Amino acid sequence: MKLCAISIVLLLTSALALAETPKSPDNAPVLGVWRGEMDDLPAITLTVTDEGGNLAGAILFYLIEGNPPKSSPGIPEPLLNPTFDGKVLTFEVSHRRAHPGTESDPRVKFRLKLTGADKSVLIHADEADSGIEMIREK
Repeated sequence: MKLCAISIVLLLTSALALAETPKSPDNAPVLGVWRGEMDDLPAITLTVTDEGGNLAGAILFYLIEGNPPKSSPGIPEPLLNPTFDGKVLTFEVSHRRAHPGTESDPRVKFRLKLTGADKSVLIHADEADSGIEMIREK
């Protein structure tokens, strides 16, 4: 009888612990390295990782200039406040290092909207649903 009571207490404790554990969305669909091009030149590289259930990553913008146009990488910026709801990754980026003299500018908000298994669109948060097509590396 005592063993049965202990078993019931352990079972209830386990059930309560599982019930209180918050369920996070599966981050797998957004994880990896995403690349976007403009005029067949590298324009953006976005890397998204899962660090023990917390999303992290960085974004790298390329400067496209010249005639003929050439693409040169800027400085990678960390993703700030990344969240994923199962369909859209939202995050912010600081201007601080990317554009000297913009230390007081507000953070720039982006959305990475999944459109297929390895396809998405990176959208500046102030714009409609138009953006740059991104392809995830395999």
